[in-house]
Amino acid sequence: MGISLQKGQKISLNKETGGVLNKVIMGLGWDAKKSGGGLLKGMFGGGGGGSIDLDASCVLFDEQKKIVDTVWFRQLKSKDGSVVHTGDNRTGAGDGDDEQIIVDLSKVPANVKSLVFTVNSFTNQTFDQVENAYCRLVDSATNKEIARYTLSAQGSHTAQVMAKVYRHEGEWKMHAIGENGHGRTIDSLLPQITANL
Repeated sequence: MGISLQKGQKISLNKETGGVLNKVIMGLGWDAKKSGGGLLKGMFGGGGGGSIDLDASCVLFDEQKKIVDTVWFRQLKSKDGSVVHTGDNRTGAGDGDDEQIIVDLSKVPANVKSLVFTVNSFTNQTFDQVENAYCRLVDSATNKEIARYTLSAQGSHTAQVMAKVYRHEGEWKMHAIGENGHGRTIDSLLPQITANL
């Protein structure tokens, strides 16, 4: 298990891994909250559970805070090939990461200063209906978890700016942002993301 990050905390990825970090995986995991029935059961069907479609996205920014590229379920790979989304998970069912975004840090273009990771509820369900939600950063070479940030799941928000991986004085760092937001897709979060850069 990696470091359990608190909201606002920043860490050096190189120090945590003890060496050069080339490729990382940002994993997002969640479960649909088990409901006892009633109205929720009727809305989501099935017995005592449901499915929630959370979407992980990554926005690449340059020094001037301008968007270089966006990786999300409609564009699973950055134009330069350094960031790849492994695909859309529409339910959150099963153990482990439900969605993953793989970042080859050695291939991220030199003009990219930061990569911001977000999550949106595409089905517009609020995080009140989500449990066990987290994002984590994994060293792809060793499959070891570097850091984990538990998403404050309870709330009427439908999105969150989760974390930022950014260059600082020649090394990569991670900042757990954890800011709640609203919107079904990454577009509605862009003003909020830019404010956090």
